Amino acid sequence: MQEWLWASAAELGRGIERGEIDPVELTEAYLGAIDAHPFRDRIYARVTADRARAEAKAASHRAKIGQRRSMLDGVPISWKDLFDTNGIATEAGTRLLEGRVPSQDALVLQRATEGGLVCLGKTHMTEIAFSGLGLNPMTATPPCKNYPECVPGGSSSGAAASVAFGLAAAAIGSDTGGSVRVPSAWNDLVGLKTTHGRLSLEGVVPLCKTFDTVGPLCRTVEDSALLLAVLEGRKPADLAGGSLRGTRLLILDTIAMEDLREAPKAAFYSARDRLNAAGAEIVHGHFEPLRRAFELAGMLFTADAYAYWRNTIEADPSKMYHQILTRIRPGGSFTAVDYIAGWAELSDIRAAYAEFASGYDAVIVPTVPSLPPIIARLENEPDYFVQENLLALRNTRIGNLMGLCGLTIPTGVPSTGLLLNAAPNSEEKLLRLGGAVEAALA
Repeated sequence: MQEWLWASAAELGRGIERGEIDPVELTEAYLGAIDAHPFRDRIYARVTADRARAEAKAASHRAKIGQRRSMLDGVPISWKDLFDTNGIATEAGTRLLEGRVPSQDALVLQRATEGGLVCLGKTHMTEIAFSGLGLNPMTATPPCKNYPECVPGGSSSGAAASVAFGLAAAAIGSDTGGSVRVPSAWNDLVGLKTTHGRLSLEGVVPLCKTFDTVGPLCRTVEDSALLLAVLEGRKPADLAGGSLRGTRLLILDTIAMEDLREAPKAAFYSARDRLNAAGAEIVHGHFEPLRRAFELAGMLFTADAYAYWRNTIEADPSKMYHQILTRIRPGGSFTAVDYIAGWAELSDIRAAYAEFASGYDAVIVPTVPSLPPIIARLENEPDYFVQENLLALRNTRIGNLMGLCGLTIPTGVPSTGLLLNAAPNSEEKLLRLGGAVEAALA
């Protein structure tokens, strides 16, 4: 059964369909692995063993009578600790919400349950999801798969670790500025950032309501497509026949290719060459208005976040990690006039970007310009934390600012990813292209 822990969600689903895997035995294998793992309490905030066993038993019965609800019926996954779970604490990685127990599941969790997915538990995360590193001294900091002394990326830190360490078949996280894609890249996973509004945020503890998105962290592009379908309650995208021949890809030189660290830079250009050899036409381009969008980001993200969190934070700011507190409080200094004008300006930049990228199947950049930094150094050097956090989120934030969907795929070099950005609500096209990219980079 140990090999089950490293299979893709789709492979497990097919095994259940063929009668080769029993969801009860599969779930027990994961629960046993979680309990025995030395990083258990750094990855899972809460293990929902009773719920998982009940859901697995129901999935096993459905499989035996030929009434499976989806390809992933009976497959166990983890959930970031900002998705509400009925009767189970949901604290969003912060002591500010300690003891918060919702009375119903988040809507996406409801849909996943209806599709037969098994809930293993809730994973640790960056406090209130407001950092791309995954460091959380207030609750727990999960390790990176490739470098256990380093952070795993955030804010869906435990989500990525649960999959990378074989403690979940896939994970559901959220992405406001890179929180699905950064930890996916640093742990050699596939991560899908959905278009804002594509998946429901009902019952999801917010960070920035105007930028928050929900998305899966998993082993393959196929898994991403299947999970997106389950979370939406729709049929999955057909990935068959995807090819790079005749595709046009644009390397965005503005901001995204600047100041790259050595390993991500080499990995990206190696990936580019393999995509080119597989038939893709790849060109370079600049979009200078993006610099202005980045100037607006500090106001738009922090004002949105602080507006929601202000009363909770200021009731007892001592409960919050000082790096997150220092980052969010400036959101209270902006005027409504500035905020509204900023959004109007960003909307114009988004329209210009859509025209700029319209002739390409996707825009590609390195997912993260850096490798995961060492936990101890981040904890002890405040300026280093700020520097590395901004750099980690830099390239992924492009997709959030421009309102795009995005997909990060491992390059084959540890802790580096290739990020494909595509037009809003074009996830099916992006996933089909992603399947071809995945094959070329395998």
